[in-house]
Amino acid sequence: MSKKLKLSEAEQEIMMIIWEEERPLTSNFILDQITSRTLALSTVMTVLARLCEKGFVHCDRTTRTNYYSALVPREAYLEEASHEFLQRMHKSSIASMITALNRKGAISEQDITELRRMLDHLDHH
Repeated sequence: MSKKLKLSEAEQEIMMIIWEEERPLTSNFILDQITSRTLALSTVMTVLARLCEKGFVHCDRTTRTNYYSALVPREAYLEEASHEFLQRMHKSSIASMITALNRKGAISEQDITELRRMLDHLDHH
């Protein structure tokens, strides 16, 4: 994965908020949406500045209030991050990852049904 696409936990959390809302957001709105921990507005502003530097976020400064919007689509980030995780943690073995998740009880019957459906679809293409 390119360095540009690597995000810290705080950066990921803020990006998830921006991606979820799908519209330009103020830093105060973003701060209000953070539920996993208590952050100061200055910390949110610092993280947003880093996200701008990395090319993840655009800051519209045309009005008195800055508005932040995503430049990198959520799907593109998830694909890269998932691929990097699979390579790094499971040596690119999907079977290894699924085995680990199953041992932890993280795979439901619904997940298994969906995985079978996906695999059947791949067999036919």
